[in-house]
Amino acid sequence: MDNSFVGKSVMVTGATSGIGGAVARAFRSNGARVAAVGRNEVALNELYAADGNEALRIPADVTDHEVMRRVVEDVIRTFGRLDVLVNAAGHISTGTIENTDLVAWDALMNVNLRGTFFCCRTAFKHMKALGEGVIINISSVAGVQAWAGTGVYSASKHGVMALTKALADEGRPFNIKVSAICPGGVADELVDATPEEILRSEKISPFDIAETAVYLSTLGKFAVVQEIVVNRLGADW
Repeated sequence: MDNSFVGKSVMVTGATSGIGGAVARAFRSNGARVAAVGRNEVALNELYAADGNEALRIPADVTDHEVMRRVVEDVIRTFGRLDVLVNAAGHISTGTIENTDLVAWDALMNVNLRGTFFCCRTAFKHMKALGEGVIINISSVAGVQAWAGTGVYSASKHGVMALTKALADEGRPFNIKVSAICPGGVADELVDATPEEILRSEKISPFDIAETAVYLSTLGKFAVVQEIVVNRLGADW
């Protein structure tokens, strides 16, 4: 175990599977105290059963702003501080704009953009008082470009990028680093697969994204990274 995060507290949303699950595991393996947040309580318990009481498991819906405010405050109360927030909860849906109804629009915006905003807002206030902190938003290549059939999803992820860049500027005077990771196709369903199986899928390993999140959390005080695009060839700064 790498102990580089011993004494640090990390909160990860969307931690029941895919990128969020890999991120939570990566920080735990580096010695952090992790608060794993996800909608599926059964999946949370199964995924972190081996951690016993070391991982704080919190079933919650990121689309409920009052719930998420209490979740962040509970994490701070339990751990005494919150050093890193990773917003990995996400929802994906494709389709042309003309055929997208309001239900699909709201589902994407509520999870991808509103949920990220809710968590960022509460965590930022604590980190500002603490005098330091790291916020990482999991966006997408669809957050920096768009193409037919991804209009609404891209709109939600472009919103995440705008939120990230504005918050990075707002956080700089308080030593709060805010960045976004923009992966291409990730093998979310293969989070428990072997490296060989992930390689054959021709998708990005969620553990590569997790390692990127850990790296961003260890950058020096004056390093500024607002976005990293990750594809099969690696990170594009």
